[in-house]
Amino acid sequence: MGSGLAKRARMILLAADGIGNRAIAQTVGASPTTVIEWRTRYEERGLAGLEDRERSGRPRIVDHRAIVAETLKPPPKKLGVTHWSSRLLSERLKVSPSAIQRAWRSYGVKPWKAESFRFSTDPELVGKVTDICGLYLTPPENAIVLCVDELGRTEAR
Repeated sequence: MGSGLAKRARMILLAADGIGNRAIAQTVGASPTTVIEWRTRYEERGLAGLEDRERSGRPRIVDHRAIVAETLKPPPKKLGVTHWSSRLLSERLKVSPSAIQRAWRSYGVKPWKAESFRFSTDPELVGKVTDICGLYLTPPENAIVLCVDELGRTEAR
C-alpha cells in the first residue's frame, strides 16, 4: 500500500471512529478540505474512491531517490568542497538546481547540516594544526594565545 493510500485510509478510519475533520487533518498532516474531499470520495465509491486519479501534466522524469543517493556520496576532491550544493550537483546530474532542492526537501536532506565528520579541504591544514597544538603543548614563556575568526560577521561555532 502506497503512503498516500495509507494516509487516505487512515483518514477514513479516524472518521469512522467519530473524529472531526479538523482533528483528522491535524493528525494526518492534511487540510480539512482534503479530509472532506477524501471522505466524500469514499462515501460515493467505497474503497475505489481512495485510489489516486491520473494527474494532468507531464510526468516527473527526475528521480528524487537518485538525486538523494548522489547527494550522500562525497563530491570529487577537485571541486574542493566538503558537501554538495544544489548548483554543483545540478551540473553533475544535468538537472535544474530547483529539481535538486525539491528532492532534498521531499526527503528532508540537508547536506550543509550533515552530522558527520568532514575533512578540511585546506591544503595547509597539517601545518596549522601542528602550530596550534605546539602552542598549547609547549607554550613560550609569558605567551598569549588568541583565536581570530576570519569569517567576519558569521558566528563561529
